[in-house]
Parts: sequence; structure tokens; C-alpha cells
Amino acid sequence: MTRPMLELVFENGLILDPVEGPLPGLAMAGGRLGAPGPAARRVDLEGFVLLPGIVDLHGDGFERHLAPRRGALRSMADGLRALDAELAATGITTAVLAQFWSWEGGLRAPEFARALAAALRDMAPVLRTQMRMQLRLETHLVDDYAEVQAFLRAEGIGYVVFNDHLPHRRLAEGRRPPRLTGQALKSGRNPEAHLALMQGLHARRAEVPARLAELAAALRAEGVLLGSHDDRSAEARAQARALGATIAEFPETAEAARAARAADEPVILGAPNVMRGASHAGNASARDLIAEGLCDALVSDYHYPSVRAAALLLAGGTGPELAQAWRMVSTRPAEILGLRDRGRLVAGARADLTVLEAATGQVAASFAGGTVSFLAGAFADRLLG
Repeated sequence: MTRPMLELVFENGLILDPVEGPLPGLAMAGGRLGAPGPAARRVDLEGFVLLPGIVDLHGDGFERHLAPRRGALRSMADGLRALDAELAATGITTAVLAQFWSWEGGLRAPEFARALAAALRDMAPVLRTQMRMQLRLETHLVDDYAEVQAFLRAEGIGYVVFNDHLPHRRLAEGRRPPRLTGQALKSGRNPEAHLALMQGLHARRAEVPARLAELAAALRAEGVLLGSHDDRSAEARAQARALGATIAEFPETAEAARAARAADEPVILGAPNVMRGASHAGNASARDLIAEGLCDALVSDYHYPSVRAAALLLAGGTGPELAQAWRMVSTRPAEILGLRDRGRLVAGARADLTVLEAATGQVAASFAGGTVSFLAGAFADRLLG
């Protein structure tokens, strides 16, 4: 699907590159940043701040669009369109959808992962935001490893994070896990069948390390980026590192985050944690870790608007200081994913841009690949007038 790409020259206002800081002006044409043609339209940015589009490395807020209530899923295409609108309205121009391949069933089932991948493939021509999938693999599903590898290859998914959400201590003690009935209902199983499944996976835990190491080596050989989730200690980080899982998602302790930083491994933290001032699960405070220099990228986790809001909070507003905070939501995430064509306001980069109201910090416009993905308020009047 061919979309008209705008030729614009942005002037005045505050144009912030996260590395270079304020720029005197910026132009875009043909979906890229750089020299405009003679017909380019000039846009007065006074009262606004222009930044690279947000690159969200991990978000699962898409679930509420695709299945807002159990059994309510009717059209994944409609859900992705709604998601596209929310992402654009929050300044996100590249979104990594964190999709499970899990024994938990429901939205986390392998069947749902397959359906989502197919929908993303089919809908890519009409979506403005570039959406990618991250597969969150539950490590104890060892019998699925070959199927997972084939799925990743077939769908071109290049980012896998290893998870283990089995309640091992309770299972080892013979106690019923918390929230068993609700989780079983979501999976479509009765509670006893769901418990039996967990017990069976727990019983095979001795197989996991060797099998997982084989899978990780095979994925690395195919160029797949690997990460770990919720590391609690330096030892846990070392175990992930041995697998080649070099991205540390949501380390639960400062010890784990420091271990990742010492090995020059990217640390991913949740923007909602920044906004709350603490983890909802009682883990390390993202603000404390950031103050210690232990954060590379802030991500939406379960709430897309938090990414922009967290950057503004850390910067203290929409002034030039925002450039440094914006590195964590645009430049560094792009670098971690190996996307060299975004996250900066440099010639040749994709024209992925976020425009904020200087007075409020609210999103006034988003541009994805040189096309408008969101436009509102006074900036809409100025651009369309």
C-alpha cells in the first residue's frame, strides 16, 4: 500500500536530538530525514518540541485491544488497528509486542502467538506504527523447542526472551499455586488439569538447562537476539549470560542490574515503575536504578503512555534536558535492537518523529516513515491550515 510521504521543513520551537541536543532545524522527504525538495512545506514549531519517535522494546498492553474480555476476541485486525491508534497517540513509532509462548494458555498460548504473527504479517501494509514481535518463551516447555525454532524462522522473529513462571517452590512442597482457578479458566482447562500440567513441567526441570543451552546456541547461530526476564541475582544474570541472553529485562534487584552493567549488557526497565516511584511487585525501584546509571531503555511494559511520561518526569519537563532522558526511550532501544535507521535526528534516518506540546508535554503529532500517524490540537490546525 503506497502512502503519501510528506515533504516538510520544521523551524523554530525546540528540535532535540538525544545525542547532539538542540538542532536549528529539520527536514524530511521521501520518508527520511534530510534535504527537502523545492516544494517542501515549512512548519512553524513554536510552542512545540520535536524528538525522534519512541522505540518501545517491550509492551504487552496490546492484549487489551485484541481480547478485552475472555472470549471477546472477534477480529484481530480490528484490535491491531486500535492498537496502532493508541501507539501513535502516545508517541510510539516502533513497538515490540511481548507475546508469550507459554503453558499458561489463553492469550499466552502458542496458538495465540501464531495468530498474532499471522495478523501482524497481514496487517503490516495498513498499520502506521512498525510493530514487531518478541517471543517470551517459557523455558520448561522443552518439547516445544523445535516447534518454536521453526516458528521464529518462518515468521522472521528475531528477539526471544526466556521466562520461567512456574511456581516451583509451591509445586515442590505439594501446595496449590495461588490464583490457580482463575488461571485455569483463562487457559480453558479445569483447575486440576492445569495443576497437573504445571506439576508435569516442574518434574522435568532437570532437563531444562542442557536443552535450553542447545536451543539458545541454535538461535544465536541464526542471529536471534536473546534476553532474560526478572533476574533476581548476579548468579541468575550469569546463568542467562552463559546462554547468550545478554539483555536483562526488568532485573528485580540492584545486584542483578549491577551485574548486567558490569558485563556491559543492556538493562531494560519499566516506565510504569518510574511513574509509580516503585515496583508494583516490591522489586527494585526503577528511579533508584536510573539514578545509579543502571538503565539503558525504558519500556511500556503494560501501559503505553508511561514511556513518554517517564521521560518527561526524569527530565523535569520539555526543556533541553529532555534530550538525555529521551535516549532511554528512543536512541538506546533502537541500538539494542540493531535498528540503525531510527532513534536519532540525522540525515538518512527514517522520518519517525514525535511532537510534544511544550506547555503540557502531551503528544501533538507522530510521524512514522514520513507519514502522519497521529495529529491533534493546535499542531493539527497549524499543519493542516
